[in-house]
Amino acid sequence: MKNSAALQAEQLYRDIFETANDGILVTDLETGGILAANPTAAAMHGYTPQAFLNLQLLACVHASSQPDFDRYTELIKQGKWFDTLAEHVRQDGSHFSVEWRAVPFTHQGRTCSLALLRDVSKRVQAESRLQHQAELQASEQASLLVISQTLASELDLHPELILDQLGVLIKYTCASLFTIEDSTLVALAVRGSEPLQNSMPFSIRLDGEESLQALFNGQHPIRIADVWNDEPAAEFLRTLLENGAAVMLEGVHSWMWVPLIFKGRLFGGIGVAHIECNYFTPHLADLAMTIANQAVVALVNAELYEHAQELAALQERQRLARNLHDAVNQSLFSAGLIAEVLPNLWEKNPVQARRSLKDLRRLTRGALAEMRSMLAELRPSTLIDTELGELLHQLSNAFTGRTSIPIEVTVHGEGSLPAEVQVAVYRICQEGLSNITKHARASQVRLNLRLSPEGLELQLDDNGRGFVSPELTPSGHYGLSMMRERAAAVGAVLTVNSKPGQGTEILLHWDRQEEV
Repeated sequence: MKNSAALQAEQLYRDIFETANDGILVTDLETGGILAANPTAAAMHGYTPQAFLNLQLLACVHASSQPDFDRYTELIKQGKWFDTLAEHVRQDGSHFSVEWRAVPFTHQGRTCSLALLRDVSKRVQAESRLQHQAELQASEQASLLVISQTLASELDLHPELILDQLGVLIKYTCASLFTIEDSTLVALAVRGSEPLQNSMPFSIRLDGEESLQALFNGQHPIRIADVWNDEPAAEFLRTLLENGAAVMLEGVHSWMWVPLIFKGRLFGGIGVAHIECNYFTPHLADLAMTIANQAVVALVNAELYEHAQELAALQERQRLARNLHDAVNQSLFSAGLIAEVLPNLWEKNPVQARRSLKDLRRLTRGALAEMRSMLAELRPSTLIDTELGELLHQLSNAFTGRTSIPIEVTVHGEGSLPAEVQVAVYRICQEGLSNITKHARASQVRLNLRLSPEGLELQLDDNGRGFVSPELTPSGHYGLSMMRERAAAVGAVLTVNSKPGQGTEILLHWDRQEEV
């Protein structure tokens, strides 16, 4: 018989077993049956204690976790611990997460397992939610980065692109992008139903400063749970859109207005709607505002780019006007003077008249060549469609007509060139002749072009004053740097040779095999 102390110890262990908050299982490794279980383990699985004892262990384990238990018996027989996170099944078929910790022990000469089970479903679910949120945030950040790069890469304005990029993160039923012009909302793009698409273009007249301030909204989005309720924001929206944009309210309930603001100025806004009520959450509003901030930068960039293009066009017109005045007008003016005195000069001094006729011919040919060069500037396709030899002859005639410096042009061979190479060679010659005009003080120039199936070689030299170091760009000779950059851009090699008093030689070599 057991003594009193043994009985007390046995009762203590039984009390611990019966009242433990975690489930306790004793399983037979040979049969896989449950030999003993405390009430917590049975209740955890939705059974009464007696019904639970008639089960096999794997009947409580979800199919997704049963492969983990293939090593359970082996580890326990080896005297090792078994520690895992498993999915268990309740009597009603629902499943839950259980943290397993099992150790071996011997009972009546047989190896058994004593396992401690803890229901960690809430912890696993919380971790899963956190993981999902983290993945969602990472996905949103990646999408925002792509959206930012996409919008920033477009210099021209593409309003539809802004709405398409918005739709990547925020699903909407319809959307419109507006700018503000003279107190009027002007729709630049829409996405949504066919009636809305067919309503383009449309505009909405704003009723004074109060409407502007309402749309500005302290630089925050406006969320309307249902556009058909009696809230002031919903009534304002219906009143606003009924003046030309009521189609945006057809079949929708939720609405969100996202202002486009740059440096405190309201550029416009994005209106998005959804068929469900209360669809746009504060989180979606934050996402929309982030995209709107990217979009307004794209709008400003497009505006600046348009102004830059206008300025560039104006500067180009001014440059052509200066060239027309400095070259063509001067040549024609000189030709006109010669033509006026030529009849009298012919009667008095025929020899001098013949020289004047040559000057007249040179001036008119130069003016014609100059005009052709300027037409090529106005129509860049001419630089591609015309043979390179003919282009260089035009440049040379214009150069001689403008400067009275004779130039000898020779072209050997034939062959088509890649468009970018032909334009680069033309520009390099153009810049080289311009440098001779400005700096060389030359009396003779030679231009030699040799074309072959392997590539081309170009030589441009003058008998002018030259300079000390052709490797270093001399003061005022920025054109040499530009020529080197143009040559490098098409894989050509540009060499400049010059010495004081011995003129300058420019050599350009392009190998067709090195074409990219």
